[in-house]
Amino acid sequence: MYPIKFKKIYLAVAITSAFATPAMAQTSTQVVGLVDNYVGSMKYSGDTGRKGVVNSGGMTTSWFGIKGSEDLGNGLKANFNLTSFFRADTGANGRFNGNETFFSRDANVGLSGGFGAVTLGRGLAPNFLPSKIFNPFGDSFQLSPLILHMNVPWFNASGWTNTIAGDTGWSNEIIYSTPEMGGFKANLHYQFGEVAGKNSKNNVGGNVFYSNGPLALSAFYQKVKVNNPLDQSPGNVQPATNIPFASGISAARQTAWFVGGSYDFTVAKLFATYNQSSHDVDLKDRTMQFGTSIPLGQGAILASWANTKRDGKVVGLDLKRNTASFGYDYNLSKRTDVYAVYMYDKITRQTTGNSVALGIRHRF
Repeated sequence: MYPIKFKKIYLAVAITSAFATPAMAQTSTQVVGLVDNYVGSMKYSGDTGRKGVVNSGGMTTSWFGIKGSEDLGNGLKANFNLTSFFRADTGANGRFNGNETFFSRDANVGLSGGFGAVTLGRGLAPNFLPSKIFNPFGDSFQLSPLILHMNVPWFNASGWTNTIAGDTGWSNEIIYSTPEMGGFKANLHYQFGEVAGKNSKNNVGGNVFYSNGPLALSAFYQKVKVNNPLDQSPGNVQPATNIPFASGISAARQTAWFVGGSYDFTVAKLFATYNQSSHDVDLKDRTMQFGTSIPLGQGAILASWANTKRDGKVVGLDLKRNTASFGYDYNLSKRTDVYAVYMYDKITRQTTGNSVALGIRHRF
């Protein structure tokens, strides 16, 4: 009795699988993500004291989600990404204070083929990939000198604000990515402000990459008039909310550009970047960064230094910031690594910061 029933079940499964195989072969969906936690003794410039922490996102912000694609034939594919940031030390959603939308890392769909790719939704801003790729600490919002200067505002007495307005991701965005041609690849970004009669508030920008053997180069340009997510509060006159001015002279737009390069000598990889941002109230930031990654054993020695000079016509806004990080990143496997980093940080007229972090990062 039971053998006959099982034979019928096996036959049904086999028939179903036979019909399903062509469709499944054309579609791919993956669960992806990364978990990064570290233990540290942290003190940034301007902090009143030192604190011991177990925090998330030492080298990379923790995230998870799903991505997929469907082969539509003739080289055309449909693609989607739905990914979310989270803090693995507490389980809370988001990168910092949990005030982000759930899929704040990516929420987009698009088409790709021989023409390149078109993506609609929330995706990367023009500034993110060039700054991430051309410094040895990548997109570390805790330990990378370049990222700390460009993308992280401080909530301490220093009054420091990130030099690049508009976040590292833009919502309501359309991105066109070119196919690779002779080592060149480019991305064009346009964000819709979605406010009736306010087309002037849209963000626009682009980046370009070049790779030829050990040499790699990149640049980005962006003009930001609306911060993300949109600030729709009544009377808001400061869309680029990271810009440090009282409401009477608030900046409404920022123009920023960046150039970067790296060269891999095999025994060491060298990085160099320079970027500048200007606001419409005569505030200018100029940042340079130099770094190196030196292979050693199953890992690499990492070192980076960034210097920002801030000029402004408001008293007290002329600042200099110097940040340097030195560490070692050791690969336990292709997906798991551990790291140790020391960081020095100093802002004009503020206390000196010194931090030490030990962490582990796992990709899935």
